[in-house]
Amino acid sequence: MSNEEHTPLLEPGAGGFTEQQQQQQYFHNVWNRNLYLATFAAVLGPLSFGFVLGYSSPAIPELQTDSNLHLHLDSTQASWFGSLVTIGAAVGGIIGGWIVDKIGRKLTLMSCAVPYVVGFTIIVAAPNVWMLYSGRILTGLASGVTSLVVPVYISEMAHPKIRGLLGSSVQLMVVTGIMGAYVGGMVLTWYWLAVLCSLPPTLMVVLMCFMPETPRYLLRKNKRAEALRVLAWLRGPEVDSEWECRQIEANCEEQDTKFALSELKNPTIYKPLLIGISMMLFQQLSGINAVMFYAESIFEQANVKNSSEGSVIVGVVQVVFTAVAAIIMDKAGRKLLLAISALIMSISAAVFGVYFKIWQAHINNSSLHKTDILTVVNSVSEVPTWLPLVCLVVFITGFALGCGPIPWLVMSEIFPVRARGIASGACVLTNWSTAFLVTKEFHDLVENITQYGTFWLFSSFCFMNLLFTIFFVPETKGRTLEQIEAYFKATT
Repeated sequence: MSNEEHTPLLEPGAGGFTEQQQQQQYFHNVWNRNLYLATFAAVLGPLSFGFVLGYSSPAIPELQTDSNLHLHLDSTQASWFGSLVTIGAAVGGIIGGWIVDKIGRKLTLMSCAVPYVVGFTIIVAAPNVWMLYSGRILTGLASGVTSLVVPVYISEMAHPKIRGLLGSSVQLMVVTGIMGAYVGGMVLTWYWLAVLCSLPPTLMVVLMCFMPETPRYLLRKNKRAEALRVLAWLRGPEVDSEWECRQIEANCEEQDTKFALSELKNPTIYKPLLIGISMMLFQQLSGINAVMFYAESIFEQANVKNSSEGSVIVGVVQVVFTAVAAIIMDKAGRKLLLAISALIMSISAAVFGVYFKIWQAHINNSSLHKTDILTVVNSVSEVPTWLPLVCLVVFITGFALGCGPIPWLVMSEIFPVRARGIASGACVLTNWSTAFLVTKEFHDLVENITQYGTFWLFSSFCFMNLLFTIFFVPETKGRTLEQIEAYFKATT
């Protein structure tokens, strides 16, 4: 290795280098092997999260026909079994926002393994329905903390050239876990599927024992020497990590070490917070849960008689297009992908509404329920049965390209380090609270404004998301976290 490679990079503006040129030179020479390893260990958390979300789909039909009367679920109990996860996740967002700044990103993530494993163990050993509920709440709690800490952990470890790719891998692993639960449910009983679901968090906690804390958290805690060692491990021997350490350190020194609620009136705090919360609201108000609710009926119309096979098809579509989004994220940018995603979802939800409107004309009842759909399918000849299937695939594709992964990625990028835990917790709480409300109130919406009205409402929210993205969401592609923070300072 030449002497030039051991020479520290020049200060911005020195020797003819601008700050941008110096940044490009630095990140061009970094090694990513250890960064990929740390990311892999961390995203086992979202994989566990995905198994939690997907578990209810194959487990509920079995529990509804279980011969053990103490574990048998009626329709109301099945609804709570599925939705209690969102309540636990909302609480997890509150807890995670606090502990992630208290004990660090690494220990917070490792601690998530406890409620994951304990929750699934309770489900396996459950003597009654209430214990099943307890297990779901615990796994939901772990999911809420995971959905907060993993994006933060990855964004604080990654550099701008691949932060979009690595940040999008969070949602990729979530949908992979969901598909894994669907596939596992085809060959395993609900009992053994719960055992399978406890394996990813166990592996995660083992691997995370060997992974470092994030350098930004360490510098915030005045552990400079340790932060420098972490940066050297992450970036490799081809660069002088001292330069990046000084960039992060300078930003940390400009901030108070602790966040106070009085700072919420500071534009550098409330502007990104409003953006983050709005993105989470639009994600859940897009109608993704409503579309998934009708997925079984849609697959039966398209002659996919096995609903578990239909679920796997949905899972494959999600995984493939979330992977596509991750690959192109750092080239296309967050804003463009999110806008395209919202447009695709708005159009496909609107077409769903048209389809349900045609169905509505063929029945006398003013409200059409899921069971009604199955009885009138054969009476509707004017519209091809493949149309709702195409709409379903297109809608899920749109969600996977942007509205699924990008809110979580941007959440991890836009907040100042001192407020990152609390602000991210507020976003997670918003996301899961809205998910619970939309899921529980969906039937009431259908009865009051009909199916087509409900889907047109979702289409309107998607279009509002498109406008919000165009006018308010900043592009974070290619910027360091410190540069993103400086952007909000400049706009005050």
